[in-house]
Formats: sequence, structure tokens, C-alpha cells
Amino acid sequence: MSALLRRTKKKPADRVVTLVGKPGCHLCDDARLVVRAVCEETGASWVEKDITEDEDLYKEYWEQIPVVLIDDEQHTFWRVDPARLRTALGTQSKPG
Repeated sequence: MSALLRRTKKKPADRVVTLVGKPGCHLCDDARLVVRAVCEETGASWVEKDITEDEDLYKEYWEQIPVVLIDDEQHTFWRVDPARLRTALGTQSKPG
């Protein structure tokens, strides 16, 4: 059986969203608001990492910040769509 078929779907509360950005970045500020709200709503945890304090993150993402990772895999960059983030975390989009 392939690894894809064996995977169990994680609950949002078991997911970790990482926001990679830097101070003084207005897009990072916007992304933080979306990530915080969606994580509070879904129960996912989130952390923020500063590329100015991590050389490896800087090398990988400096042209893309803010970058959002879910369980250490890149989800998006620059702009964060709340509905897309909810879906990626395994929840339905919030009714509008």
C-alpha cells in the first residue's frame, strides 16, 4: 500500500502553522492577523519565525516573505487567504 493511502488525516488541533517573516514587513503584519484568527478558530497552533534571526530561513525565503508553512511544508507566500488556510487545515471555510 502506498504511503499516501496509509496517511491518516490530521485534525486541525494536531497541525502547526509557521509564519516566516521579519519585523517592519507590512505583508507579514497582514499575514499574522489571518494566521492568528484562523488558528484560533480551528484550534491549530502557530509559531512565528524571524528570517533576520535564522540564516537558513533567510536563504530559503527572503524573496517570498511572509511565508506560511503547515507542518513544515510551504502552504503559501506573500498573501494569506483565510479560506484556503482553513481548507488546508482540514476545516470548512467560514460562512460569509
